[in-house]
Amino acid sequence: MPLPTGGTISTDGLYTVHKFVLGDSGTPFTVYSSGNVAVLVVAGGGASTAYGGGGGAGGLIYNASFAVTAQAYTVTVGDGGVGSNDHAVRGTSGGNSVFSTLTAIGGGAGGGRLPTAGLDGGSGGGAGSYDISANGGNESATPNQGYNGGANDINATGYAAGGGGGAGAVGANGGSSVGGNGGVGVSNSITGSAVYYAGGGAGMSRTGTSGTGGNGGGGNASTSGDGTDGTDDLGGGGGGANSTYFGGDGGSGVVIIRYLTSDFAGVSSKIVNFI
Repeated sequence: MPLPTGGTISTDGLYTVHKFVLGDSGTPFTVYSSGNVAVLVVAGGGASTAYGGGGGAGGLIYNASFAVTAQAYTVTVGDGGVGSNDHAVRGTSGGNSVFSTLTAIGGGAGGGRLPTAGLDGGSGGGAGSYDISANGGNESATPNQGYNGGANDINATGYAAGGGGGAGAVGANGGSSVGGNGGVGVSNSITGSAVYYAGGGAGMSRTGTSGTGGNGGGGNASTSGDGTDGTDDLGGGGGGANSTYFGGDGGSGVVIIRYLTSDFAGVSSKIVNFI
C-alpha cells in the first residue's frame, strides 16, 4: 500500500512529515491503512488596529498519537485576521484550523480606542489604548489552546495597550507608558527542528514604548507607523499601531502531521471508508 499523501511531504530520518499551509486548505490528507500519527494544528492569528492591543495568537493543539484510518481527511488551515487603521473598528479575528476532530480556534482581535476590549479566541486579543480601563480577550472556551490577552493602562502620558495572548503565556498588560508584549508561543519539533508557534502580537503605546511580539510569530507594535504582521504558517498575532496607521494582520496557521514511515509502508489491508 502507498504511504499517505497530501500537503508538502518531507522526511526526517525514519519519519515522514506532511505540512499543510494556507494554500493547501481544503485539500485532503489521504491515508491507506490504519495507524497513529502526531498532529500539530495551529489556527490563524488575530489582527490589531490603530491605538491597538496585540492580536491573540491562533489556538494550538498538539496530539502525539492520533488514530487514523483508511480515508481522506480534509484539512482546513485558518487565515490570519485583517488589520484596521480605524481606531473605532477592530481588526478581525483569525480563522480556525481543522484536522479531523481537532479544531484550533482563531486568535482574538486586539481592541482599539473604542471598542477597547480585546476579543476572545484561541488566545485572547489585548485591550486597546484609551482612557477607559479594559481587559484583554479570554482564551477560547475550548481549553488548553492558548492564553488571555493583556489589559490596558490609562496613564495619561502613554495610554498603553495590552499584548495579545500566546499559546504559551498570557499577553502582558500595558503599563507606565509601555505597551504590553505579546505572550510567548510554544516550541514544537514535529518537523524535525524546534520551532515556536502561536506567539501573541504586541500592544502599542501612544507616546511611550510599544511592545514586542511573542516568540512564535507575534508582530511588534509601533508608536510611529503600521504594526507588524504576525508570521504566516506560525499563527502569530498582529502588532498594534498608533493614530491612523494600520494594525498588523494576523499570521496564517498550519497543520503538520508526522508518522513513523514503516508504520504505513507495505501494509496490505484494503481501503475502507474512503471519502
